[in-house]
Amino acid sequence: MNPTHTDAYLRRLGAGRPARPTADALRDLHLRHLRTVPFENLSVHLGEPVVLEEEALLGKVTTGRRGGFCYELNGAFALLLTSLGYDVQHLAGRVHGEEGRLGIPYDHLALRVRTVDGGDLIADVGFGAHSHRPLLFGERGDQADPGGTFRVVEAGGDLDVLRDGRPQYRLETRPRTLPDFRAGAWWHSTSPESHFTRSLVCSRITEDGGRITLSGRTLTTTDADGHKTVRELGADEEVLAVYRDGFGIGLRQVPTVRGRQFG
Repeated sequence: MNPTHTDAYLRRLGAGRPARPTADALRDLHLRHLRTVPFENLSVHLGEPVVLEEEALLGKVTTGRRGGFCYELNGAFALLLTSLGYDVQHLAGRVHGEEGRLGIPYDHLALRVRTVDGGDLIADVGFGAHSHRPLLFGERGDQADPGGTFRVVEAGGDLDVLRDGRPQYRLETRPRTLPDFRAGAWWHSTSPESHFTRSLVCSRITEDGGRITLSGRTLTTTDADGHKTVRELGADEEVLAVYRDGFGIGLRQVPTVRGRQFG
């Protein structure tokens, strides 16, 4: 990742280049990312490939001004952090589902980031509604965050990340490489069993700490106190305007769930 790419990424986030790879600088970049680069699965339904390669990831986030899901968002964020001097590892996770079932291997990608002053942290800008700040990797007590109360607990050699007492995902501690996640990205992009192929989502944190989410034609806004407003959008022009004004995404057509084209 060359300096030009780094500067373009930082401009997208509205951030300056940190003087040192510190924990405070990471927290700032993490929150800016969640506010600016939406969690979205539009590529799955627009027939766009999900490519886990440096040029494709950076192009989508910077010049394309798009978002993505975990592999793309955390994959791109890892490139940025590495270029700024952070020591970054890719960690594989499996999402906790119904009745305690775990998702597929390489179900989720999160990052272990070492700073020059704050030890190791878990950075995750690709899980949708989650922590606003990185979590302390070695802390086993409660970690208060605007997104909830989080806890990292031992799980038979792995780590479970809990939000408000509910397990979110299980992380391996062994470092992986980005190509290791290609099978997971392919499965989530193509399998009829993946929730990404069965639904549309575009979501980000708002500047006041709330959240704006567009699911198909359903627009949900949540304020910092958790109060929700739900509105059904009508004409295509209205939907496209929300993508443009609410998420900074310019689309020529309204995405629709591809449904039977998968499998």
